[in-house]
Amino acid sequence: MTDPTPGLEHPAELLTIGEAAQLLRAPVATLRYWRHLGTGPHSFRLGRRVVYRRDDLHAWIDAERRQTATDHP
Repeated sequence: MTDPTPGLEHPAELLTIGEAAQLLRAPVATLRYWRHLGTGPHSFRLGRRVVYRRDDLHAWIDAERRQTATDHP
């Protein structure tokens, strides 16, 4: 039987807005603003909570890095 508790060996697939902000090292208010503008990493509602997929956050970080590299050759 597997342990359903998230941890280092079982990273949580879905992150709360606070956890996403921590991973991005950005204020929660910034993530809320990006969501309001329709920019930033993909997020969605799960019930009443806004959540982020860990893979989406990493994909967004990579896309931003690539965009920055093409803007500043």
